[in-house]
Amino acid sequence: MKLLIFGLFLAFPVAVWAQDADEGQVIFQFHCATCHGLEARGNGPMAPALTVQPTNLTQLSASNDGVFPITRVIKRIDGRDPLVSHGSSMPIFGDFFEGYDVALKAETGQPIMTSKPILDLMAWLESVQVK
Repeated sequence: MKLLIFGLFLAFPVAVWAQDADEGQVIFQFHCATCHGLEARGNGPMAPALTVQPTNLTQLSASNDGVFPITRVIKRIDGRDPLVSHGSSMPIFGDFFEGYDVALKAETGQPIMTSKPILDLMAWLESVQVK
């Protein structure tokens, strides 16, 4: 029986994890703040050198009728909805944002799969939305 359960775990490496906004802030500062700024307002030190200016990430909910756009943000970060301004799928940091998938309930109520680092990053981004 234990072997069967272990086999199922390996076949379906999906887990549900709690979001950690503090860890998300650390991830953001290391991977995103150069362009988006420490406060996620799109004013990082690299912003003036970019052809397409970084988005003010504190306004995501405000520009989406007050609802944080979970699906759109996850797909931008993991590359399912790439941005031309990044030159490739975002993030350009390679394997860091990959790993075992975790489930998150999207704004539609449907589950969406993402990685634990993206889940944490999403929690922090949602916490900095301007009301």
